[in-house]
Amino acid sequence: MRKYRRILAAALACAVAVGLCVCLVGCRKQSGQVTVRYLNFKPEIADKYKELANLYEKETGVKVIVETAANNTYEQTLTAKMATDEAPTLFQINGPRGYANWKDYCADLKNTQLYQHLTDKALAVTDGDKVVGIPYVVEGYGILYNKAITDKYFALDQRATDFTSMDEINTFAKLKAVVEDMQKNAAALGIQGVFASTSLKAGEDWRWQTHLANLPVYYEFSENKIDLTSDATKEIVFQYADRFRQVFDLYTDNSVTDKKLLGSKTVVDSMAEFALEKCAMVQNGNWAWSQIRDISGNKVKAENIKFLPIYIGVEGEESQGLAVGTENFYAINAMATEEEQQAAADFIYWLYSSDEGKRYVTEEFGFIAPFDTFTKEQRPDDPLAHEVLNWMEKEGVSSVPWNFTLFPSAVFKEDFGASLLKYVQGTKNWENVVQDTITSWKKESQAAVQ
Repeated sequence: MRKYRRILAAALACAVAVGLCVCLVGCRKQSGQVTVRYLNFKPEIADKYKELANLYEKETGVKVIVETAANNTYEQTLTAKMATDEAPTLFQINGPRGYANWKDYCADLKNTQLYQHLTDKALAVTDGDKVVGIPYVVEGYGILYNKAITDKYFALDQRATDFTSMDEINTFAKLKAVVEDMQKNAAALGIQGVFASTSLKAGEDWRWQTHLANLPVYYEFSENKIDLTSDATKEIVFQYADRFRQVFDLYTDNSVTDKKLLGSKTVVDSMAEFALEKCAMVQNGNWAWSQIRDISGNKVKAENIKFLPIYIGVEGEESQGLAVGTENFYAINAMATEEEQQAAADFIYWLYSSDEGKRYVTEEFGFIAPFDTFTKEQRPDDPLAHEVLNWMEKEGVSSVPWNFTLFPSAVFKEDFGASLLKYVQGTKNWENVVQDTITSWKKESQAAVQ
């Protein structure tokens, strides 16, 4: 009998132990306590991300560990982390070139909830029919114009165009006609020139050698169906060079400043000219609102600052939007378990769909979020941010992606900017600018792989 009791006790103890084990596994799974590890790219909001992670854990029971790479060390940090048992579940790629480096680690996100709510699907990083990177913050740039001045132009009796509003301007030809006629009527409009100074001082020329140059490169790669993750991007033929030139000439020929003096002009100079209504237009991005607003004596009202796409004269540009993009794309680690991958997808969807998450995105992070989960009332309190989102939401209009993330190097951009300065000063002809740009792109691309 005693032997039987000992056997029964042992069996019961075993059953309890097994049951406890099952309960622990099952309870852990049911409570959602899978850990999401996020390698954050932005040190300036690292503390805010940690606050958010704590809120998320309290609400869902899912732990999110936020680790942050130091400035300019993200790729090195990601490489080191991926080789450990604590590899990030959620990380960032900086576009097609970044995806090429992390291709094996990027899960397909096309069925995630967050992707379904992406306002402009063209902004995602794709590989065939796979979605491998979702932009989580965007910026946009184009031609800023002062509606008060353009409305004054459209009210002129002596104007040479038949347009009645900037809403009708959707091609380069139309823009050129309006700009050149406004220039002729500069005195009547109370401006010194239509465009602000094209800043070509060394280090101040990024709006042209990078942002404006993005348009011809985008159209070249798009027309030739270039795989942006391939080595085909290591050469260009600059087939839209003349389209670039005509926009650049429009800026410099109808300007506040004589083109031969542009080598001394800075971005601050041009934004001050716009703010003080010395001109009607300037190329820049949504980040320019603070530059305009904070100028002493600013005359431009928030309701009058508007965006127009940079039209360069290509076929079908009537449906072109602003150049909208980012170097910040969420990626989920394909090497993580399915449960971990789903937990990461759930976290980023919560961040961009829940009231508390959206508050952090807008108020604490200051992001322009490219998702339809945000109402107009939940957008950043910035007129240019509103303009970017309005353009992204226009039916039949597609944003131009930021292909300048594929430019081979800073040296290439500096060389191109220097060539543009020589061109406007009359010391370098356009054919040499084009040839030098093609050569520099190839040379710098080859140097980058060595």
